[in-house]
Amino acid sequence: MLMRSTCNRSVVKRSILHAFLLLLLWSCSSSRLPTLRYGTAQEVGMDADTLACAVDLFRQAVDKDELRGVVLLVARQGVVVVHEAIGWRDKENEFPMQKDSLFRMASNTKPTIATAVLILAEDGKLALSDAAGEYLPAFAARPGAGITIHHLLTHTSGLRIGSIFLRPLLEKSPEHPDAPSLQVEVARFGEIGPEEEPGTTYSYSNPGFNTLGAIIEVVSGQPLNVFLKERLYDPLGMYDSLNHESQSDHARMSKVYSRRRGEGEWYARWSPGDPPDYPFVRASGGMISTAWDYAIFYQMYLNDGVYNGRRILSEESVEQGTSQQTMEVYTLEEQESRRGFYGYGWNVSQEGIYSHGGSDGTYAWVDPNREIIGLVFTQSPGGENPRSEFRDLVAASVSEPGQGRR
Repeated sequence: MLMRSTCNRSVVKRSILHAFLLLLLWSCSSSRLPTLRYGTAQEVGMDADTLACAVDLFRQAVDKDELRGVVLLVARQGVVVVHEAIGWRDKENEFPMQKDSLFRMASNTKPTIATAVLILAEDGKLALSDAAGEYLPAFAARPGAGITIHHLLTHTSGLRIGSIFLRPLLEKSPEHPDAPSLQVEVARFGEIGPEEEPGTTYSYSNPGFNTLGAIIEVVSGQPLNVFLKERLYDPLGMYDSLNHESQSDHARMSKVYSRRRGEGEWYARWSPGDPPDYPFVRASGGMISTAWDYAIFYQMYLNDGVYNGRRILSEESVEQGTSQQTMEVYTLEEQESRRGFYGYGWNVSQEGIYSHGGSDGTYAWVDPNREIIGLVFTQSPGGENPRSEFRDLVAASVSEPGQGRR
């Protein structure tokens, strides 16, 4: 008995030592992953003149009034080599765009929602193969049955509801005492159900992502904005990020300008202090953020789920989320003609670059092969935006592409 007891203690000690060494190894490797800091283009193998030409594209666009204002940010290997504010956040009052200006992110909210779903999956609270009806009763029976969380994440749910929510929004009543709310409005989608067999076609769906937001609330037991703040924004240090216009710092918010592309005068479609688009937090859009905050989120993905020593996602979840998940819904001929496919909250190109844009003018991308993140944040959609040329010049500025992190 004494020998067996001694052996057991020895095994336990070795197991504890092994676990400690693994934790120490992970901690050391995580501490080497970059956090954003300012530096020079030269130290990360980029050509400063080419980057200057890229920035100048936007100076010219603002001078021509093709854009009212823009914030640009480019980082390689965590070193911020471009962070410029150009033009106006409020042209009429001559308020200049600033590096810490706040932006309505619109559909750039979607990568954060997908991240929240992956966090819950890692927590064991849900599985991506689960039917939406397991969490939302309105989806449990026909016509909404058959839609899974994977379908919602990839816009392959078959939902063809054209608006963000059905109009008019429900009013408070004995039947709907919480109306209007995210969960109450999403329940109406389940009653309509998909027009196409789930998993067989791709169609970008704002209602689908709002359904994910309702699932996050049910599974976490928290309002969507509270969950995002506690599990994503605060751990990453994204202290300027939130999910409703009414709570934003209006002194730093940019007006949202609109016009028909290439014609007409700009007009302010939304101004700080105007009523929010919806009276509740949604998941298809609604995020408010700065270029710096959003760059932190993108750097976390480029770091395979870690930022500033905090692991937000596993490497496996990052790989899954940034992979081309919708390829199988297309024929081989269609696959060959497409430039990319959708992942979980990301557009993923054939070259492995993942990105997303927002209808109010924001756009950002991650180039894992060159270890680059880039952001072009405007609030004046409809003008001639040189973001594609900007991205090409940023890529061209790299003297020797890296091997990425995978």
